[in-house]
Amino acid sequence: MTNLFNYIDRPSPIHRLTGASKLVCLIAWSVAAMTSFYTPLLVALTVAALVLFRVAKLRAKDISFMLGIMIVYIALNNVLIFLFSPNHGTELYGSRTVLIPLPGRYDITAEQLFYHLNVILKNACTIPIVLLFICTTNPSEFAASLNRIGVSYRVSYAVALALRYIPDVQREYHDISLAQQARGTEMSKKASLINRLKAASSILIPLILSSMDRIETISNAMELRGFGKEKKRTWYSARPFSKADIAGMVVCLLLVVLSLLLTYLNGGRYYNPFMK
Repeated sequence: MTNLFNYIDRPSPIHRLTGASKLVCLIAWSVAAMTSFYTPLLVALTVAALVLFRVAKLRAKDISFMLGIMIVYIALNNVLIFLFSPNHGTELYGSRTVLIPLPGRYDITAEQLFYHLNVILKNACTIPIVLLFICTTNPSEFAASLNRIGVSYRVSYAVALALRYIPDVQREYHDISLAQQARGTEMSKKASLINRLKAASSILIPLILSSMDRIETISNAMELRGFGKEKKRTWYSARPFSKADIAGMVVCLLLVVLSLLLTYLNGGRYYNPFMK
């Protein structure tokens, strides 16, 4: 069964960090990557993201489905950029080096390819860190982290429940799928894509009904326990910051400073190797 947004418990230094510190690191890392098109920095962040995956002892097969979605998203994003704005790179970098002449305005230029490289790097250094955060952070601790940075504990708990519920939905979908196949519904790769989509859509109704029943059960249990009556609450899974937490947050905040400093020194967000 495919794991989607699921906590994967492994004995690693990343797992031992508190949820609050990992959330701060995620936000700082994303800001550093999104506010700059400085290519050397994006390359360094991408390499660092891959190293962090190794440190967290996560394997490609653990997140293979999400990696597939990420690759499709990046490819589609770049195709659409080229279709709707094939000369955006030349406008940004102020030069035009045609590599492959094509009809109309769709010449392949070095500037446009370099811009696409930067777009790919921005996604490649950000999306893996988001997946790393989700896969190494316990949902209960994530809720405590959100509450610790000022988010209402009601909202924090709702987010934690959603993350906890995703594996249950996956498991239920898998069970319903097996039951449908036992009744003769073909959902394997032998069937055509259209037939597989039709079979998958037939699972949605029982899945939605079972999900609504589960939501009602959880909401009734929370209401009986008086959830939401007080302005504050304590968290069983909350932990104080360790030296590793503080070091991680300092490093990620320094990345934000570095990104802003490089933007200032470069005279703009875009690293321009075509400048003469």
